[in-house]
Amino acid sequence: MTSPLLSVRGLNAFYGDTQVLHGLNFEVAEGGITALLGANGAGKTSTLRALSGMIRATGDIVFSGLSIGGRITEEIARLGIAHVPEGRGTFTRMTVDENLQLGAMTRSDRAGIAADKERVYGYLPKLGNRRGQQAGTLSGGEQQMLAIARALMLRPRLMLLDEPSFGLAPIVIAEVFATLRKLNADEGTSMLLVEQNATAAIDLADQAYLIETGNLVMGGAAVDVGRDENVRRAYLGY
Repeated sequence: MTSPLLSVRGLNAFYGDTQVLHGLNFEVAEGGITALLGANGAGKTSTLRALSGMIRATGDIVFSGLSIGGRITEEIARLGIAHVPEGRGTFTRMTVDENLQLGAMTRSDRAGIAADKERVYGYLPKLGNRRGQQAGTLSGGEQQMLAIARALMLRPRLMLLDEPSFGLAPIVIAEVFATLRKLNADEGTSMLLVEQNATAAIDLADQAYLIETGNLVMGGAAVDVGRDENVRRAYLGY
């Protein structure tokens, strides 16, 4: 049996003296998609921030066999973990192309960066058609796609995606998730997805975990988690 790409054991996280995560244990398989489900304030975003070195955390975080606990955010990104934050975080006064260039700021291979831009535009042709346009003039869905595109410029092995469907219309959500599915299938990019749209997340993921008040209360195959009666009633609406 192959080792997971990301293994998290006993993860605790803190904002100042306030503990927000309590001993989380979960994994992301190589080439897999894992979803973190839960209500607002459950600790989903804090989990991604802890993994990215953005908040104080304790516990064992192992990525590709390497312990990354306590490392700074930039170093974690260089190892191949790209974080797509909630709210997209695009640089609104810069063009689409300039945003992608920023996504590759840890790289020095100019030819590779240029080639990766074209590869990314191939996945997201709407962005390619708007490469000279200011990011702030894009639609919400296009800005979310740009955030994903910028993360791809790191050539990540693992993407941490925080609420990619937030504020988007259903038809745009479907487009975003179809893009994520294609990236996973074509590139083998592993993903850890934080998402309140539990239906879309479970449909995309192969593994899922449910967080409540900073504790993991359920985990397993996404299809099995989606069949749980309590999950259906609380998060799937039926």
